[in-house]
Amino acid sequence: MSPSTAPGVHTLGSLTTTPALERLDLVAPPVAALLSSWAHAGEVGVVEIDPANSETAATVDVYGVPLDAGANCVVVMGRRDGAERIAACVVRGDTRADVNNRVKRILDVRKCSFLDHDRAVAESAMAYGGITPVGVPAAWRLLVDARVPATPLVLIGSGFRGS
Repeated sequence: MSPSTAPGVHTLGSLTTTPALERLDLVAPPVAALLSSWAHAGEVGVVEIDPANSETAATVDVYGVPLDAGANCVVVMGRRDGAERIAACVVRGDTRADVNNRVKRILDVRKCSFLDHDRAVAESAMAYGGITPVGVPAAWRLLVDARVPATPLVLIGSGFRGS
């Protein structure tokens, strides 16, 4: 990992980003909307990648991104007293979301499962496998592993699989 040379320009493994505000075409519309209004958006970078290499293991193997520098976002849901509870859970690439224990307790539901693929895509307006915490629907809870923001530079999804 190298230090940033300019705002929004970062190097992680063999990837070097471009300031995201200069390439909003590389992020899903809800991500672009949030970045366009966020005071710290200038610090965010984006990089175009081969969609076939967007999975965590491929990102490590092909681009040399350290496993603990990537973060995955999974969308889960559960019900309590007829009310649905949805959360976007963000964990480091070297970790699995503890859906059956920790997330279930936080959401205060009896059973927790991954949100249906088609529904996650429709409600987030992002590609499955590229869903990112940046720009998820406001009604969804956002659960972030404390180690993710403590990591100096984190690679997350863009809402698309190709960046």
